[in-house]
Amino acid sequence: MESSLQQPERRLSKKAVRVWVITSIIEQFINVAVLGVLYYLDQRFSWPQWVNWILIGLVVLVVLSAVWSVFISPWLTYRVWRYDVNDEFLQLKRGAIREVHHIVPMTKIQSIATKQGPFLRKYGLLTLTIKTLNSEHEIPALPEDTAIDVRNLIARYAKIKEVEE
Repeated sequence: MESSLQQPERRLSKKAVRVWVITSIIEQFINVAVLGVLYYLDQRFSWPQWVNWILIGLVVLVVLSAVWSVFISPWLTYRVWRYDVNDEFLQLKRGAIREVHHIVPMTKIQSIATKQGPFLRKYGLLTLTIKTLNSEHEIPALPEDTAIDVRNLIARYAKIKEVEE
């Protein structure tokens, strides 16, 4: 009995790109602030010349990292991330350069959790975390209503009981 799986078709929310861009801008701002402090200390205490060269190299890396993480990575991630749920499997597919396709049997899923940080909350998004015995998988940045529906669907297929805390 051979069963062929369809490629996952469901996409993340387009608002995810905004959240990832904002998060990346904050991360890059922190990188620039740290480099600024190091540059100030270099000038103030007249560190050896090789430290200055290292700082210049770090500036180049931070600029390249900023271009990648703010302008390229969020759009690329959104474009390639797919997921799907059926009564047998949860499928997660991502990666532009190195494609990763996880197929998680519903019988192996032990719990499902939702996460929502301040930026996700501002844009009405949730991240689903699916745990199995050996691994943890995430479906990032789903609209709240979709995330709740997917969570309940996976819970029903995996026969997960809700526990009162």
